[in-house]
Amino acid sequence: MSTLTAIPETPETAPVRPVYRVTGRRVLRAEWAKLWSLRSTWITLGLALVFLVAVGAIAAVQYESQVSGGQPPGEDFVGATSVSLALFGVNFAKIALGVLGVLVTAGEYSTGMIRSTLAAVPRRLPVLWSKAAMFGLVSLVVGTVGVFVAFLFTGAIVSGTPAAVGISDAGVVRSLLGAGLYLGLVGVLGAALGALLRSVAGGISVLVGALMMVSLLLSLVPSSWQDNVGKYLPDAAGESIFALTHDASTLSPTGGLLVFVGWTALALAGAAYRLVRRDV
Repeated sequence: MSTLTAIPETPETAPVRPVYRVTGRRVLRAEWAKLWSLRSTWITLGLALVFLVAVGAIAAVQYESQVSGGQPPGEDFVGATSVSLALFGVNFAKIALGVLGVLVTAGEYSTGMIRSTLAAVPRRLPVLWSKAAMFGLVSLVVGTVGVFVAFLFTGAIVSGTPAAVGISDAGVVRSLLGAGLYLGLVGVLGAALGALLRSVAGGISVLVGALMMVSLLLSLVPSSWQDNVGKYLPDAAGESIFALTHDASTLSPTGGLLVFVGWTALALAGAAYRLVRRDV
């Protein structure tokens, strides 16, 4: 007779899954990958650079043609320098960068992708800080490169005219770096407004209103209010960061920077509060 021997069964063990930790560096890498995977990022950043360089060059050509033709400079070019001409495109570039900042945050709410993002990062706030810091840095680099390239073009165009100034002249480097810093902060402000309002249309509307329309509405109030309040509004404070000259109606570059940082921090604080307290 043959003896049957039972083969002992080995208990099945569950597969061991690797443990992944959510760290600030990994959240930044994820947000970086998401930013550059969108075609709109490349298009909008390209437009911002084109606005900075092309608008500055066009302004310089107009100024040079007026001066060389023996005509007095137009109203927009009174007291112009190659720095102020180079920064003509800042008002256009800030809208492009600010709108992209809104899309970076509010775009995920419109598509519903924010649920997946917050499921991967349950603590939530690192997502907001990573988006704001990452896009702010991108805007800073793009803005700084753009204004320096624009200055090289405008300097070459207006060379030999009263507007010509060199990179070593007083206040020139400070003004150009200030413009790049201002554009970086605009990118952060756009990202904060997008996270706060969770709406692309709403975020863009508030951004444009804060950076362009509020000062126009201020012209309807008494002049004493305009002098005392106007310089603390986001657009006026931001422009004082990179202005070459200042008077009693404007803030100093440091004062303008502090005020604009305050507005940006206020928007970020509101976005952080809503992100923590409200469902997506």
